[in-house]
Amino acid sequence: MPRRYEVDPAKGRFDVEWPLFGELSRALALKVARSWSPEIVVGVATAGVIPGAVVAAILDCEFRSILVTRRGEEHVRETPAVLGAAPHEVRGKRVLVVDETCDTGETLRLAISSIVNAGASEVRSAVSFRTGSYEPDYHALATESTIVLPWDREVLVDGVLVPNPKYRDA
Repeated sequence: MPRRYEVDPAKGRFDVEWPLFGELSRALALKVARSWSPEIVVGVATAGVIPGAVVAAILDCEFRSILVTRRGEEHVRETPAVLGAAPHEVRGKRVLVVDETCDTGETLRLAISSIVNAGASEVRSAVSFRTGSYEPDYHALATESTIVLPWDREVLVDGVLVPNPKYRDA
């Protein structure tokens, strides 16, 4: 199974600009609102916090986050892990878990499980981009391309912004 940051050049690269990200977040919030009314939105940190916060603002919901990562101390983990506890505010609430993308669904399933175990009354999932076989309850756009988000395009190296090397092969 490929690691999260391995890219398949054959699938192409999709560079998302801020205006498109905003419109996709709006579309995602509208899809949710047409069929369901969450009481709290939980963004999967780190990249899911940004779309999660935008969706929560549009839905006029409380926002919290949960940290699910594939990063270890010295390497990239093959499977994700929850770091810390699910927000206690989810107990007894309808919760929408938001992430930026989902492929296999491992990260989303782990976040959902943690939210369910924390006592949420109902949990649904939403992503900006569905990139693989896993089907969340809601998604704004489906593509197999490698997604490059506006906040992830460049990184600081020795005080200089450079193209993010994890997308070099995309």
